[in-house]
Amino acid sequence: MLSFIFAQVKSLNEAAPAQSLTQDSAVLGEQFYFFTVVLMWLIHAGFMSYEAGVARRKNVMATAMKNILTIAVVTPTFYFFGWWVYNCNQAGLPIGPNSSDFTSVACQGGIPWSDAFGPNLTNNINLIFFLAFLLFSWTTASILSGAIIERARISAYLVLAVILGSIVWILDAAWGWSAGGWMTLRFGFHDSIASAVVHGVAGAFTLGVLFNVGPRLGKYTKDGLTRVFRPHNLHITALGLMLIFTGFYAFYGACLVIASTSFPGWANIYLSPTTLGSITMVITMGFAGGFTGGYFASRGDPFWTISGGLAGVIGVSAGADVYAPTLAWLISMLTAVMVVYIGGWIETKMRVDDAVGAVAVHGCSGFLGIIWVGVFAAGYPTGLNNVESSFGGQMVGVATFLPLGFLSGWVASYILRRLNLLRVPVEVELEGLDMAEYETDFYPEHARAPEEIVEPDGTLVPAELLLPAELAALTGANRGAP
Repeated sequence: MLSFIFAQVKSLNEAAPAQSLTQDSAVLGEQFYFFTVVLMWLIHAGFMSYEAGVARRKNVMATAMKNILTIAVVTPTFYFFGWWVYNCNQAGLPIGPNSSDFTSVACQGGIPWSDAFGPNLTNNINLIFFLAFLLFSWTTASILSGAIIERARISAYLVLAVILGSIVWILDAAWGWSAGGWMTLRFGFHDSIASAVVHGVAGAFTLGVLFNVGPRLGKYTKDGLTRVFRPHNLHITALGLMLIFTGFYAFYGACLVIASTSFPGWANIYLSPTTLGSITMVITMGFAGGFTGGYFASRGDPFWTISGGLAGVIGVSAGADVYAPTLAWLISMLTAVMVVYIGGWIETKMRVDDAVGAVAVHGCSGFLGIIWVGVFAAGYPTGLNNVESSFGGQMVGVATFLPLGFLSGWVASYILRRLNLLRVPVEVELEGLDMAEYETDFYPEHARAPEEIVEPDGTLVPAELLLPAELAALTGANRGAP
């Protein structure tokens, strides 16, 4: 009986029209991307907790609200022109719907009023694939968000979030993170899970903004030595990072193309074959190696141990579809070690006040990620034309993405600074953004503990004594300026 049933099922399957198989594949793909979008929300819940834990108590709610408002502003702007930028500029500038490259049909589909970009019963994939990219855009803006906490205006941040999330990163994705991008077709550029395309460019953009927004009041002594602001809840920061890590599995999955009717069923963003298992293995080894490298390099510091996991996985993302697990583990460990030292150098030598280490963890790891591909995976054919990847091709990515990110961030924030729209007044920074923005204490049942700042020699100094003196010195210096 069972043999008869199986034989009938086999005959029915053989008789099924190709159209039905294609429809099944499309519905399966739609379901897959839907669940990746849902799970990627954990990344943004994680960023909110991560940043709020690092912030001092007086800035917690203002910090959290930036992450909520990121969604509010990046979503419509990415819909109205971000997706258009991606689909219309893979061959390079200028931006426009009449692009002459082979993606011109996709370019038309990226226009908000196109048939493919709305409720369409004959199209299962365009909208859900767009949403996956949209959540990548939120991620780039959130990378910026944490670095400038406690002194940037929320309005200024939202302007910068739109520029980064709906223009800058998606332009570099068109060039180097698509099967038709000029970097892919000409140089074999390979960044399969967006080491530099998302993280590197966002880190470079953030560095440009940090140069203009400046350090928090009291961060550096008159001699240029570094003080430490103690996070109000490091456990919440750790929990936030763990949520980000969980969402990263969905992030990795959403970077693949599902093709259930053709072998092997999966392809990377360049349409080269891979498997879901291979990239999942690499991300897991990346976390393990990153935690290990971060722990030893920071001598057990909790923040840098956990951040090392993030740095490690970003470092192996570019080659996640081709790395063997052992290689991924070693690369992630090395990346985390380098990032710990780079983060310290940025803070103490460059005197750039990056509150969450975003430039090192995301920016440096992202660019290291594409360099590692040039070192360890050169010769791997990628893209529709099977162009061999190379160290030179990866360096083209560095030379393109680094100035694109940094200069756009610096110019945009410089304009805001000149208009006096970038940073909150120093009196507001001293009181705390929560009280200035919302005029309420969000923890009324808990008395505010005295804030203490760690001097360069390790001495704890009450903030109520140190910061007013810093404010007075700053005000006096400004009055004496020509």
